Amino acid sequence: MNRTVRQNAILDTLDATGSATVAELMRALNVSDETIRRDIKAMASKGLVERVHGGVVLPDLNREPAFQKRMIQNGVAKQAIGRKAAELIRNGDSLMLDTGSTTAYVARALTNHADLFVVTNSVEIARTLAKGKRGNKVYVAGGEMRGDDGATFGPTAHEFVRRFRVRYAVISLGALHSDGGVMDFHLEEAEFCQTVIAQAAQVVAVADVSKFRHQAPVKACDISRIDILITDQTPPEPFLKHLRDNEVRLLIANEDVADRETA
Repeated sequence: MNRTVRQNAILDTLDATGSATVAELMRALNVSDETIRRDIKAMASKGLVERVHGGVVLPDLNREPAFQKRMIQNGVAKQAIGRKAAELIRNGDSLMLDTGSTTAYVARALTNHADLFVVTNSVEIARTLAKGKRGNKVYVAGGEMRGDDGATFGPTAHEFVRRFRVRYAVISLGALHSDGGVMDFHLEEAEFCQTVIAQAAQVVAVADVSKFRHQAPVKACDISRIDILITDQTPPEPFLKHLRDNEVRLLIANEDVADRETA
């Protein structure tokens, strides 16, 4: 098991439990004390985990980590979600993607698609889909650029997006609350998400299962605005009830388990 796989496994464990001892991680991953401590030290230096006496915990879940850290966290799950989202999208489709680590993985999964019409406020996503000679048309919303992830926000970005009408809006989530609220960490992201949703025939939300345990302060929309939710594991109740009650189609991006949909 290489270092990246081990560290993703540690993050998966912490997402499920919130904390773990060094001994527990040694047994789960079948590696030495030294290896686990070296991994924990490296992850802590990146802000992915916090070291405590004898073990490790997740950082404050109410604070969103920087973009590159989020690209690493739950990376395997986000890759699977990206691939599942790409299966919905056909050559020649039009779509909007907002900024986010999971939507960035969706963009990577779309690199073999052709003739896409893409609108985004993410320089990372735009760069990914503009590469090569696939005939894609990629438009980036203007506005004030954020430093850590190259995302643009503000009135100019909203005005630009309102000029388009697309088949799919692919949106990321900061958290999904048990009352059915789709939440984000930043007001500007929630407001941009609302604008994107209004311009699409179908709304596809992408989120790994950890988002069902997170808390975020800003409401982007109600779950009723979502048409399709793609995640990597079956969500717990009461989330499933909200999905059923609002007729949200649920897709599980897990190569080892058959895809399931809510009735």
